[in-house]
Amino acid sequence: MGKLFSGIPYLRMGAGEPLVFIHGLGEIKEGWSSQFELAEKYDLIIPDLRGHGEYLTNEEISIPNFARDVIYLLKGLGFRSAHICGLSMGGMVAQEIYRQAPEMCRSLVLVSTFHYAPKHFGELFLKFRKLKAESRSLEEQKNLAARVCLYSWTEENFENFKKFYHPNREYYLPSMKACLEVNNLCLLTKIKVPTLIIGGQYDAVTPAWIQLMMHKQIRHSEFVIFRNTGHVAKLEAKEAFNEVLRSFLNKHKEAS
Repeated sequence: MGKLFSGIPYLRMGAGEPLVFIHGLGEIKEGWSSQFELAEKYDLIIPDLRGHGEYLTNEEISIPNFARDVIYLLKGLGFRSAHICGLSMGGMVAQEIYRQAPEMCRSLVLVSTFHYAPKHFGELFLKFRKLKAESRSLEEQKNLAARVCLYSWTEENFENFKKFYHPNREYYLPSMKACLEVNNLCLLTKIKVPTLIIGGQYDAVTPAWIQLMMHKQIRHSEFVIFRNTGHVAKLEAKEAFNEVLRSFLNKHKEAS
């Protein structure tokens, strides 16, 4: 199931219209395992972003480069377009894919993500996180991330989150810095493809009011908030998440 294309590790499974899943900061491609069931109807392409999972590189970490890698992978696999779904940092990559190659996006699903980080906030946040990251072990970092990202602190949710959250010390802060440089204030109004925006009621990382702002900027977009979830509805509300995703994608299948 795991494959490699020109140095980019990815998973591919299923058949049907292509659907790309893009993971968040510190995650790995296998973190979409709760969505593998969508392979019944879709051709799933799930890459590791550079600096994450099996994708180790000396090349620059940036949101534009993350997006270029995904576009390059899709073209290399022979796809002219795909449905693009991204969580958190992956949602920023999805927006950047639209900026670079709008014709390659059949639809966008932007999950618990944001479109703009004020510069001064970003600098302060990065300095704070750098101090914290340097003083914690990897296990402590994973436990803290689980507590911040999850609303329901069940043992099962903790274990599932930590199984797929593997921040690489060398790439984690550069990736976070890349997120804090995002400015899509002018991009959102230009998005013309069907777009679904998803938020979590108790998301402490990217609060749902941010996704509401995005929804108001993206014309004709749909907006769903999952109750009693934090930053990772794909895990905490996986059945409902998958059903919402199926419903949206079914509405926007290409005419055969």
